[in-house]
Amino acid sequence: MRKLTVDLGRYSYPVLIGENILDQTDLLKKYINTGQVMIVTNVTIAPLYLDRVLRALGDIRAGEVIIPDGEEYKTLETMDQIVTRLLQNKFSRTCCLIALGGGVVGDITGFAAACYQRGVNYIQIPTTLLAQVDSSVGGKTAVNHQLGKNMIGAFYQPRAVISDVSVLKTLNDREIQAGLAEVIKYGLIRDPGFFAWLEKNIVRLLARDTGALVYAIEISCKNKAEVVTADEREAGERALLNLGHTFGHAIETGLGYKDWLHGEAVALGMLMAADLSCRHGWISGNDVTRITNMFSTAALPQKLPAILAAETMLDLMSVDKKARNGQMHLVLLKGIGKAFVTNDFDRIKLAETLKQFSSAAGQH
Repeated sequence: MRKLTVDLGRYSYPVLIGENILDQTDLLKKYINTGQVMIVTNVTIAPLYLDRVLRALGDIRAGEVIIPDGEEYKTLETMDQIVTRLLQNKFSRTCCLIALGGGVVGDITGFAAACYQRGVNYIQIPTTLLAQVDSSVGGKTAVNHQLGKNMIGAFYQPRAVISDVSVLKTLNDREIQAGLAEVIKYGLIRDPGFFAWLEKNIVRLLARDTGALVYAIEISCKNKAEVVTADEREAGERALLNLGHTFGHAIETGLGYKDWLHGEAVALGMLMAADLSCRHGWISGNDVTRITNMFSTAALPQKLPAILAAETMLDLMSVDKKARNGQMHLVLLKGIGKAFVTNDFDRIKLAETLKQFSSAAGQH
């Protein structure tokens, strides 16, 4: 088992990574100091892993909330179901929530924990590759609004993150591919050596090689932990983690949070960010080729969905949490491993990039 620490003083917590670690006696219980536990999961994950978590809790009895599966259910209405169940069971502010699922379950459970009685403990048990390398670490919690993704939320750190790679075996190929988008992101924003390793090992990751997965998850979480430790509330460096996300969130919002997975939208967003960076002369055509080849090998989207025209994308991108004083800010590249945030980009070149990736045949 690998152990990393997100060092935030009194709010520090461990990230535990390994195979079958959920089955280790008393591992989960170590981070629970209450008899009031509520597991939040969804209809897909519950039949697969709910019993396993209940066994890991031993003599601690736990309630459960099973929500629908899908980004379109990451709403205040769904969060209300969690809060209602806590109230019905008379849970106090010493209770603990367990998020058992992918990014949607983790985000909505974390936000419920942040809000319930002004804040209760929660633990992340991520069950997708994307959640294990990104959304479960760092304390970003939120639900979506029909006008924008993750617009209602809070920074709220978990007690622990337990990433068991054995649960990835039940994912379909598309979920693995989407998760790899966030893995690749760490190489692009700050770790060129990791990007080079991914170029050599992406096929092993797609084949779910355990050793490769554990290493990729560990390095991804190490990168994220370092960024979060330096900038918990995204006042500076943490914004770099949003490479591709302004484009990607616009895609997700435009599609009504259906059809594309988060990692697929962000992957295309990173390609668009690379293209725009190249149009400004900040990265080379060779860099763009390396980036494009990586996403192509991972079978991630190369074109916008047909229903999203360039003009529509531009409108959707203007409603973004990274906008400041009404000005759009983008995370762009000055090389592989060198991301930066700027509003000093050519709007005409941005329009050219959006047009470049628009296609009536661009359905995924």
